[in-house]
Amino acid sequence: MKVFVTGATGFIGSAIVRELIEAGHEVLGLARTDAAAASLTAVGAQVHRGTLVDLDSLGSGAAAADGVIHAAFMTEALAGGPSAFVEAGQAELRAIKAIGAVLAGSGRPFVVTSVGPVLGRLLTEEDTRDTSSAAATHVPRNPEVALELSARDVRVSVVRLPPSVHGEGDHGFVPALIGIARAKGASAYPGDGSNRWPAVHRLDAAHLFCLALEKATAGSVLHAVADEGVPVREIAGVIGRHLGVPNVSLPVEEAGDHFGWIGNFFGSMDYPISSALTRERLGWHPVQPSLLEDLDQDHYFKG
Repeated sequence: MKVFVTGATGFIGSAIVRELIEAGHEVLGLARTDAAAASLTAVGAQVHRGTLVDLDSLGSGAAAADGVIHAAFMTEALAGGPSAFVEAGQAELRAIKAIGAVLAGSGRPFVVTSVGPVLGRLLTEEDTRDTSSAAATHVPRNPEVALELSARDVRVSVVRLPPSVHGEGDHGFVPALIGIARAKGASAYPGDGSNRWPAVHRLDAAHLFCLALEKATAGSVLHAVADEGVPVREIAGVIGRHLGVPNVSLPVEEAGDHFGWIGNFFGSMDYPISSALTRERLGWHPVQPSLLEDLDQDHYFKG
């Protein structure tokens, strides 16, 4: 199968590209820069020049492929505040619609990356976001819009990722926590640290994307989650041990000041996610190190 991959040179996307090639697929990767194009060529993928906001380029890439994996997101928006995050979400929504319009009526697979809603209880694949709530009125309905494409003869599936996708080269939440602990001389956690943080290794996630492309039924919601929920005090404990700094408990209301932009996520959310139905339906079985095992490796603490 020839697969068009957006986000093909990102932390997760690059792993997806390698997984697809190893599984015998042909990859057409979206590249914004010469460096991105060179990295795709180096692993045996074809290059399609364009960006997430170049809708014509996205459409032509989808038209040239037997299936699409959308793994791109403007990650810099995570640290840019609520307005930047919403703007990035709206750009992604336009990208999903552009690709969906090309795939409509073809029955071709379209795998879309998402995150799950925070429910304050165990999230399953059958749970949906409450799009009628006041908090959701300014958040684009990207996963819902993607899933609606199944009514237009697109074999669409949504892969929900946990907040921590870890592995060597990670530049997300875990390195941010390590940097904060280094700067402040303490590895902190909110309250009693019992709120849970789900995670998956990037290589296990990449394997699920490949399975979704090959086997997921139209309208499927899948969870790329290996660790259902790791207590944040355990994450802080490993960081403190490696850095040689004390572990300290902070009042929950001080988490925002201490952790900055990550405080809204790490500070108070209890975010357990189940992948039981995903494992059952697609035969996905994570085999890579858990978050705590990976965090215990030297690569997170170099430099």
